[in-house]
Amino acid sequence: MNEETEYINVYGARVHNLKNIDVKIPRDALTVITGLSGSGKSSLAFDTLYAEGQRRYIETFSAYARGFLGKIERPDVDKITGLSPVIAIEQKTTGKNPRSTVGTATEVYDFLRLLFARAGEAYSYLTGEKMVKYTEEQILELILQKYAQKKIYILAPVVRNRKGHYKELFEQIRKKGYLHVRVDGEIKEILPGMRVDRYKNHDIEILIDKLVVSDKFADQLRASVRTAMKQGQGLILIQDVETGEVRYYSRQLMCPTTGLSYSEPAPHNFSFNSPQGACPRCKGLGTVDRIDMEKVIPNPDLSIAAGGIVPLGKERSSLIFWQIAAICEKYGVTLKTPIKDIPQEAIDEIMYGTNERLKIKNEALGYSNYLVTYEGVAKYIEMQQDDDASATAQKWAGQFITTSVCPECHGQRLNKEALHYRINGKNIAELAEMDIRRLYDWMDDLDHHLPDKQRIIAGEIRKEILSRLQFLLDVGLGYLSLSRASASLSGGESQRIRLATQLGSQLVNVLYILDEPSIGLHQRDNHRLIDSLKKLRDSGNSIIVVEHDKDMMLASDYIVDMGPFAGRKGGEVVFEGTPKEMITKNTLTANYLNGKLKIAVPEKRRKGNGKELIIEGATGNNLKNVTVKFPLGTFICVTGVSGSGKSTLINETLQPILSQKLYRSLNDPLPYKAVYGTEHVDKVVTVDQSPIGRTPRSNPATYTGVFNDIRALFAEMPEAKVRGYKPGRFSFNVKGGRCEACGGNGYKTIEMNFLPDVMVPCEVCHGKRYNRETLEVRFKGKSIADVLDMTINAAVEFFENVPAVLRKIEVLQEVGLGYIKLGQSSTMLSGGESQRVKLAAELARIDTGNTLYVLDEPTTGLHFEDIRVLLSVLNKLVDKGNTVVVIEHNLDVIKCADYIIDLGPEGGEKGGYIMVTGTPEQICKNSESYTARYLREELRLPS
Repeated sequence: MNEETEYINVYGARVHNLKNIDVKIPRDALTVITGLSGSGKSSLAFDTLYAEGQRRYIETFSAYARGFLGKIERPDVDKITGLSPVIAIEQKTTGKNPRSTVGTATEVYDFLRLLFARAGEAYSYLTGEKMVKYTEEQILELILQKYAQKKIYILAPVVRNRKGHYKELFEQIRKKGYLHVRVDGEIKEILPGMRVDRYKNHDIEILIDKLVVSDKFADQLRASVRTAMKQGQGLILIQDVETGEVRYYSRQLMCPTTGLSYSEPAPHNFSFNSPQGACPRCKGLGTVDRIDMEKVIPNPDLSIAAGGIVPLGKERSSLIFWQIAAICEKYGVTLKTPIKDIPQEAIDEIMYGTNERLKIKNEALGYSNYLVTYEGVAKYIEMQQDDDASATAQKWAGQFITTSVCPECHGQRLNKEALHYRINGKNIAELAEMDIRRLYDWMDDLDHHLPDKQRIIAGEIRKEILSRLQFLLDVGLGYLSLSRASASLSGGESQRIRLATQLGSQLVNVLYILDEPSIGLHQRDNHRLIDSLKKLRDSGNSIIVVEHDKDMMLASDYIVDMGPFAGRKGGEVVFEGTPKEMITKNTLTANYLNGKLKIAVPEKRRKGNGKELIIEGATGNNLKNVTVKFPLGTFICVTGVSGSGKSTLINETLQPILSQKLYRSLNDPLPYKAVYGTEHVDKVVTVDQSPIGRTPRSNPATYTGVFNDIRALFAEMPEAKVRGYKPGRFSFNVKGGRCEACGGNGYKTIEMNFLPDVMVPCEVCHGKRYNRETLEVRFKGKSIADVLDMTINAAVEFFENVPAVLRKIEVLQEVGLGYIKLGQSSTMLSGGESQRVKLAAELARIDTGNTLYVLDEPTTGLHFEDIRVLLSVLNKLVDKGNTVVVIEHNLDVIKCADYIIDLGPEGGEKGGYIMVTGTPEQICKNSESYTARYLREELRLPS
């Protein structure tokens, strides 16, 4: 085997900050690319290897087909050999589509739909009876048995519970030679011009025959049943003449008592994304928007005139108040009556309108008894929610709308028919709501509960479902349910779901590139993830993982360490080889692996300022009525296995409670009984990993606000004052000072149709973004374009005598971002870098000393050294009296906390309890907590 086929060879990679590097990565192996945040890991893995793999794949298409696809740029690299087809599984969440769930993303739900369509048993949603369907021969036998020697009517249903006068239908039936029909249970002779009340719902059946059931009339019975089946389109009705009792028989699924029939089940009948399966009320979303009466009438002690109905405000001379006054008069009350004393019928009319026309008596109109229709306050609020209403109107209406579970399907997303198909007593929605562990056990045991025919039909489908569920269990996602919305998953969870899908596809000779799959995964589940990746490798694939996790590095076959530092000082390969070889080296990563460097445990834990924030009785998602204390003025870590309720407690309960109290946020927290101590917090700041901007025009200078100060400084220069330049002159986003040839972009995009677009520097400003006149204004010999091109470290020296600018850029340097440029495009920042830019922006603001900072897994994308820098920043915040709450799995962060809140014991249904709280040392004494077990090893405490 030659090197070309045994290795992936990269020659001369220069993407972003890569320094013309050569790398050799073994095929059919698990390779970890590691290094500081910003050292070039993603540039090598995603922007070089993945981009080239994608480009080669798209090159195989015709020029015509390539014209419809996204343009893939050729990465800046001399040559890549040994590259297999590439699949990238990135951190990005699976999108915000409310119709996407874990079940649809993994395709397990598709197999469940097939299972129910082929092996499900239908039950009537009217009577709960099992639905039946018969052949013509079976129907004859049943009639002969049930009605032997009895006189019966054989009827063919043609109209079922529908409005109309049916004059033409009766005429058609008469022309076919039938003399009688049964209308709403009564046999009638068909007379010329016969009709029924067009505004009522009717049932109409043709009387096909009347006979005594016996062997003597067997042939007549057979012929009549055949005719009735034809006229009734597969459905007939038999009525016992003596007792009047009716019974239905059908070729389709049918309720024998009521005649309710279902269409032949197909997989789309069980899909909430299909009109045939979705609940008609919520269109398959499981939730509906409705007017929240508590928000519309928050204080029933007030009268309508005093503003008791918030959307209306106080009484004034306008048509809507005259209309409401007319309704009140009808019920013997006035606008000045307290709302609590107004009859509920009147409130309903005021809110939802009335069909009758109201008589308005108002002298201001110059006449009385003016007749008007009134549609109600609710209708007006709903109109402001329409797409064509202004954003302000939509926001105004939004404060009175609440999203609640659909009252028709109770959040199960499907229509009545789909929910009444069962297998072993469960419908498809009940299976989708089980966590994956329970669903696996139920599906595994299903064989013993099915009749032979169903067992044969379900056999292959069960195998497929079980293998996919097993992959989800293998990557530590057993606590999720198939009905869980994809939008509510963390980056790590959605990445592991896609990994499970790939494990299920069983491809070979593929290069998989993963971006930190261990995010959001507790140490306990880490080995499962590593085993899954090894399984993928052993089936003949190459795996490249961009990762900082110590266990993952030591379990890998090969490590590529990028460095030596970040940004311009990175982009080199400082080590490539096996983990054993790496431990003996002297790189920054190797020193953390071999113990020469480590994040120190603080000498003493802070006790806090004596004040507490307490949430009592939190029951959101899987939280089990927990009461949690947050000691203020401390560094708090919230820990627990994946799915134990950490995000529910912090991001969906604590943070929204404080946002509502402090900023009147419209985002409602999940249910809780009470909260105490909010008066001790006067600001809440959430720092997440979402990009700081989605366009190349967004950069650290604009995000932190320092660019405003720099532009103001340039506007104060003598040259600028002489020319009358204002700060706006130095913005590349508005006309005036920017280069108009490129619109302030610094480059032009040349469209190449079916080839990727080419970016060329602007021939007028040569990439500087500004016009010549603007660039002539200089501060200490540097133009505004030169300043944007400076690294943060260089800018700190340059602006040392400008306090307003210096304070903000020093914070960027402090969080370890000294290597990035002030004007670096936000699209070129990694997730870890984006988060630290946000953190710096918050640090640059004047803190109150009573601020609560919430961070969700801030170590994502961070190297050991970056974590050390981050911890020093967070500790500075706490030392000023603020409180920092961090959701985290990283033991280096957990061991440095002052106080830990550990949830568990498991994920999903078996989670949601507070396992233990206290300092890391106190936590370690708990024998049932998984976090305690791994923390003991980290702190080297006896077990």
